[in-house]
Amino acid sequence: MKSILLVSRYYCDGVTSIELSNSPFLKACRCEPPEHVPVWFMRQAGRSLPEYRAVRKEGSILDAIKDPTLSAEITLQPIRRYGVDAAILFSDIIVPVHAVGFGIDIKPGVGPVTKDPFRSASDLKRLNHLDPDVDTPYVIETVKLCVSQLDIPLIGFAGGPFTIASYLIEGGPSRTYQETKRLMFEDPELWGQLMDRLTGICTSSLLSQIEAGASAVQLFDSWVGALSPSQYVRFVFPWVQKMFEEVSGTGVPIIHFGVATGELLGLMSEVGADVIGVDWRVPIDEARVRVGNKKALQGNLDPAILAAPWPSIEEEVLKILKLNDGHPGHIFNLGHGVTPNVNPEVLERVVQLVQQYRVGQ
Repeated sequence: MKSILLVSRYYCDGVTSIELSNSPFLKACRCEPPEHVPVWFMRQAGRSLPEYRAVRKEGSILDAIKDPTLSAEITLQPIRRYGVDAAILFSDIIVPVHAVGFGIDIKPGVGPVTKDPFRSASDLKRLNHLDPDVDTPYVIETVKLCVSQLDIPLIGFAGGPFTIASYLIEGGPSRTYQETKRLMFEDPELWGQLMDRLTGICTSSLLSQIEAGASAVQLFDSWVGALSPSQYVRFVFPWVQKMFEEVSGTGVPIIHFGVATGELLGLMSEVGADVIGVDWRVPIDEARVRVGNKKALQGNLDPAILAAPWPSIEEEVLKILKLNDGHPGHIFNLGHGVTPNVNPEVLERVVQLVQQYRVGQ
């Protein structure tokens, strides 16, 4: 494996906070005019890159995450290849709950799984409060290693409390979230206790990443789109709002993202985030109507389109850029993560196209 020290050829150690603050990505987060539309990709580090496959070899992804040198190397790989405007930490949303000992793992090809799902108040004992210095020091060290090598912002992240709760309750990925919704309505007091615990864990994780040097954070409440607006208001909004109130005190931008959240975009814009991630189901101009002009938007190319011929991809990228109509608060991204079979050369061309785009083109 290449030593992480080799990336000093690409990045300088002396980047100041002022220089980072003026980066296109952070300017767009603040709805200030950037020099070009910033672009990065969810899951830009990972299986689509041959250099990732070369260093990952076999073994659990959680073991790789616990190796700061390896995790930093993986975080930086897409920066070298693509020239994107932000890096995102190589980690996983279940890392904090795994670290506190709930008993959750990642099954290859499936996702987060637990053999003993959350069912009663006694299971709260398996969700200890997170002490990042003790429970996830490797995450902190990875952030520090990345920041020391980057001249662009690093995004830290955590899983949203609903999404994490769904994995703990369902025992794995779900299409219906039947057990999760059963608990929500059958025992709202226990649901609230579970959300209290998960909110505390996720907040502690985000704050530790910011303290280590992350310039922005993203909350992946990936599956919250399974809820109706009234369910979101009752069972999720208060806890996410509490989390964002605490994190916003650091001054770093907060990105809030979920899949199939078109009907929730207005509520998500009110909960306290600076940037709202939009999946591909809602056109970016319609998302702007639902969210309002004072918030930045992130998105929203359908990742499946990346398998199409380049002229079709180019057309879809330009359509999104034109629909944004020059609003300064736009970060180009996919509507969900990069899939493993995407050709990296296609993403390189997307980055070039976005960064070279000018309004009126």
